[in-house]
Amino acid sequence: MFKSLKSSYSSQFWLLCLSTYLFFVSFNLIIPELPDYLVSLGGAEYKGLYIGLFTLAALISRPFSGKLADSIGRIPVIVIGTAVCLILGSAYPFVPTVFGFLLLRFLHGFSTGFQPTGTTSYLADTIPLNKRGEAMGYLGVAGSLGMASGPYLGGEIARLFNLNVMFFASSVAALISLLCLLGLKETFHEKQKFQWSHLAIWRESIVDISVMPSAIVMMLSSFCFGLILTIMPDYTKYLGIENKGMFFLVFTISSLFSRVFAGKISDRIGREPVIITALFLVILSLTILAFNHGETAFYLSGVLFGIGSGMNTPTIFAWTIDLGNPMKKAKSVATVFMGLEAGIFSGAMISAFIHANNPENFGRTFLSGAVAASIAFIYLLWYVRRKPTF
Repeated sequence: MFKSLKSSYSSQFWLLCLSTYLFFVSFNLIIPELPDYLVSLGGAEYKGLYIGLFTLAALISRPFSGKLADSIGRIPVIVIGTAVCLILGSAYPFVPTVFGFLLLRFLHGFSTGFQPTGTTSYLADTIPLNKRGEAMGYLGVAGSLGMASGPYLGGEIARLFNLNVMFFASSVAALISLLCLLGLKETFHEKQKFQWSHLAIWRESIVDISVMPSAIVMMLSSFCFGLILTIMPDYTKYLGIENKGMFFLVFTISSLFSRVFAGKISDRIGREPVIITALFLVILSLTILAFNHGETAFYLSGVLFGIGSGMNTPTIFAWTIDLGNPMKKAKSVATVFMGLEAGIFSGAMISAFIHANNPENFGRTFLSGAVAASIAFIYLLWYVRRKPTF
């Protein structure tokens, strides 16, 4: 199997995956400890903003990153995003106020507004159509490993050392991710020198209308992820589980194999059936959390959420490339990432509002995520039914 993988994908691809893994480690490493850190600064009522502002910045930056990736190249856009994590990861101890913390979270969000857009566009340049879903799956595994090991490692570092060491480790991961990029060759051959006019996004459409179906599904399903990011650290503590990154570890490990196999299956039977199945699993996961408050339900939900998310995300991106303009891949990718950020932002803000720091509201908070995933499920069934067949 490993020999086959080596012959199918270049060293450039695996360097991209390694850099992506470390990038996701960098900004996920600090997430489980941020709610308590914000409370220690006196900002308990602003818990929804620590995820919301991060994703808002990513959402704002998507049109710029998409246009830049389609003009100055993929690698510079990846470098910008990774460099933001490198610079800001260890800056948190130096802004010991609620306002400073929230401002830093907003600026930190520009990292995910740039790096994934450049990375996904780079991959789309180099992978043929018949392997697109599979390759997205492998890249998704790299990101998933970062999402799993990042929060868990962050929790352990904070427990064994202190928060300052945890923040410093975030920057170290970003630095190594940046060094991996030295081995990559640019894949966008029509690249231009940077000009300020490249940032004039008001002169043209900032979204690719042709990929709106995938953007809508991404937005609704990402609502659930924004909810999990915001509420799960408090819910984990409520259950008496010491490491606040445990749910992230469980759901991400369970997503690893589903990401690869879902990509391969979607290459054969189509994207929509795989996404529909994934959404059903997410709905089931959040429904279990809504009505069963115990460790067994916690871990079962994590497994189901992981399998569903692992199937969902890479398949949606492969579907996006299928639907989009082949000459404007980065714009198509950026459009769907805007849906992702809009979903995470709304999931974070609405879940924080429903929860209101009251443990009695956990059930209805998780149920709101199940409703959002159900809307995506129904929309996709409608889309498939009305789609013309030839």
